[in-house]
Amino acid sequence: MAVRDIPLLSGVRDLANRFDIFVLDQFGVLHDGSKPYPGAVEALLELKAAGRRILLLSNSGKRSAPNEARLVKLGFQPGSWDHFLSSGEAAWLSLQRSLRGRAGLRCLLISRDGDRSAVAGLPLTLTESSAEADIVLLSASEGDRYDLDHYRRLLGPAAVRGVECICTNPDKIMLTASGPCFGAGRIADLYAEMGGPVTWIGKPFPEIYAAALAMLGDPDPDRVVCVGDSIEHDIAGGQRAGLAMALVTTGILEQASATERARLFAEHGAAPDFLLRTFAW
Repeated sequence: MAVRDIPLLSGVRDLANRFDIFVLDQFGVLHDGSKPYPGAVEALLELKAAGRRILLLSNSGKRSAPNEARLVKLGFQPGSWDHFLSSGEAAWLSLQRSLRGRAGLRCLLISRDGDRSAVAGLPLTLTESSAEADIVLLSASEGDRYDLDHYRRLLGPAAVRGVECICTNPDKIMLTASGPCFGAGRIADLYAEMGGPVTWIGKPFPEIYAAALAMLGDPDPDRVVCVGDSIEHDIAGGQRAGLAMALVTTGILEQASATERARLFAEHGAAPDFLLRTFAW
């Protein structure tokens, strides 16, 4: 689909006239990591007032509860969404099931800001050495503090030994206060390049969409629209799940031209059904 053929909507109101259920990304759609985008807080409230159901679906390695707490701290109103599902939550539930009877595995956790929610309550023993790790849990990047060589040195011994890396945040680019930086997904790519096995949990992979739709009661896909800022993760993932897609031009594509967006559509074999300048009513 050519960029010129994708309708540019005047606002979220236009989507609310077509769809009953909204599956929304958070970073790049609702906020930039430090503050809400203009109109985003109000757009969520308008959707709820219009009787629309909202699930926030995020490639965050943190569990759902700390993500929701962060949204409230940023100024979003509690109750202005119905469900929140992070890739970190999906991974935690999966690990809880798979680790039954396997207590004591040594885990190298790569997270951000000292966050330990990804392993809280799991029968894992944390280690800071990938030479000792039985599993690597990659939940976030500190690409604004370290370069890729830091992660190459940190993860090299585990990759050589073939230790499984579970990446719970597939995003290749993340938004930070200092601008876009490489995300956990890029670190996972590096691990694979070094020969280590990687298991991916999150968008664009189908399991997290199946889990999200199950939380919503498996609605008619024709009544659902997803809104995201990443063509590789949000648009491609949602389309593979059979859902309508709207791309906002904030977030990681804020500086991208129409030509650059068209190149990404071709590269990832996915294009949105609608364009929004920003997530505002």
